[in-house]
Amino acid sequence: MGRRRSESGAAVVDFVLVLLIVIPLVLGLVQLALVLHVRNVTTAAAADGARVQAALGAPPDAGESRTRAQIETGISDRFVQEVVVTSTPVAGVPGVEVRVVSEVPALGLLGPAITVEVTGHAVSEVDP
Repeated sequence: MGRRRSESGAAVVDFVLVLLIVIPLVLGLVQLALVLHVRNVTTAAAADGARVQAALGAPPDAGESRTRAQIETGISDRFVQEVVVTSTPVAGVPGVEVRVVSEVPALGLLGPAITVEVTGHAVSEVDP
């Protein structure tokens, strides 16, 4: 009969090889979840800011401050680079557009940023 080789230590090697595949996959999913969360929060904040700005008698900075407050509540304001409120036609009637540009750092908190730009629209109220 031939000699059998010892298989001690094979489990450690298998574990390391599996981790080389699983860790980047998990980190990629976490990064995707972070980008989607920032996009969803800023989209909702932009739409809410547009509705506030479109209200009859709203002060000139109401939409921007509401958008920034919603973003600060949902995520951190450090992600937001720019909030721009403009008057623009929406479906042919006077309206408001709120554009939010945010940057999400790759790998969670470090590395180059991924730019996310969203807009929210609302039809302006008018005197009857």
